[in-house]
Amino acid sequence: MSNGDESMEEYVEPVEEANGHSFYRVKQRIKDRSKKVAQTKEIFSKQAVQTKEILSKQAVKIAKQAEEHEKFINKVTHLVGVLGFGGFCFLLGARPQDTPYVYCLFYFIFVPLRWIYYRYKKWHYYLLDFCYYANTIFLVDLLLYPRNEKFFMVCFSFAEGPLAWALIVWRCSLVFSSLDKLVSVLIHLLPGLVFFTIRWWDPTTFAAMHPEGSSARASWPYVESKTYLWTWLFLVPLVAYSLWQALYFLIVNVLRRQRLLRDPEVMTSYRELSKKAQKANNMWWRLSGLLGDQNRLFMYILLQAIFTVATMALTVPIFLSYELHVIFQILKVCTSVWNGGSFLLEVMPRQVILKEKKKKAVVEPTDTQVEQTLEAQPTKTQLDQPLGHDAAASTSVEASQTCQS
Repeated sequence: MSNGDESMEEYVEPVEEANGHSFYRVKQRIKDRSKKVAQTKEIFSKQAVQTKEILSKQAVKIAKQAEEHEKFINKVTHLVGVLGFGGFCFLLGARPQDTPYVYCLFYFIFVPLRWIYYRYKKWHYYLLDFCYYANTIFLVDLLLYPRNEKFFMVCFSFAEGPLAWALIVWRCSLVFSSLDKLVSVLIHLLPGLVFFTIRWWDPTTFAAMHPEGSSARASWPYVESKTYLWTWLFLVPLVAYSLWQALYFLIVNVLRRQRLLRDPEVMTSYRELSKKAQKANNMWWRLSGLLGDQNRLFMYILLQAIFTVATMALTVPIFLSYELHVIFQILKVCTSVWNGGSFLLEVMPRQVILKEKKKKAVVEPTDTQVEQTLEAQPTKTQLDQPLGHDAAASTSVEASQTCQS
């Protein structure tokens, strides 16, 4: 038995050693893998930072070049804008079922361009506004779920609710020579037109609303009851809006708060609206100050929520009435065109005068500095000057060089 015990002990010891060695190797492998993962994360984070810096530099470069050729770009924008708007109106009558694809093309082209321009201007936080949040949801609906009736009703509420009324309340101007204003109008106007065509003019939905062999008029989307209508046109969109408001507050007022405090030139919707309202001392400024200056942000959120609730409630009668919906489309287009005319005739001349004054203000100090430099030079008498024509010529050359510098 003793020999047997010794042999068993000899057998167990190598097994324990082998187990210990294998455990060490597994542990070492885990450490190596964790190091590799950490190194990979570090590499990716560096690449992300470098890519962000490159994109920001390119955005600034493109925006500066655009400012240098502003007049030419405005002319091209006016030409393309007028032709494009006319072409869209033709498409609206000829092939209304294709308007969603035109809208998607517009979004994929012009929203990235807007980010480039706004990044340079330090306005990029505008792209967190509700209109861009809603437009992104529209893309998901049109490209991935085009026949989902409930999703369509939520998008309809966004498009003909807050977005459409913002076009009217915030006085968006249809100015074909300004790419920025043109994109602002279309971001608010196009979704409503797209969902109008799907609701009333699309051949597929039109056939669903007028089934053959039936005298009764069906509808698309199919409305089961008033409760169903208010749920998907009001309550669900309101929940989606509340989600956006919470995310916006978290990003802008919590996560990026210090960044905004460090740089007052970085603009957000609240900063711009409060600045304009304070300057005009209008009704919005007085309403936002009802609870004191320290609570203006809260009042701004509250007023925006009231505006959203009211405009979403108005989408219910618009959804049910074709005539009312047509009148609303005409109202939106007429308002934006009227505001564009006001901008061209009243605002733009003032902007041109201000630009000219700024240019003169830049040129005049330069001329003044040159005069001061000439006056600061010591005046030479005839006794101090070298005799001869060459000396006089050298003095005139020096003076001309000073003026040129």
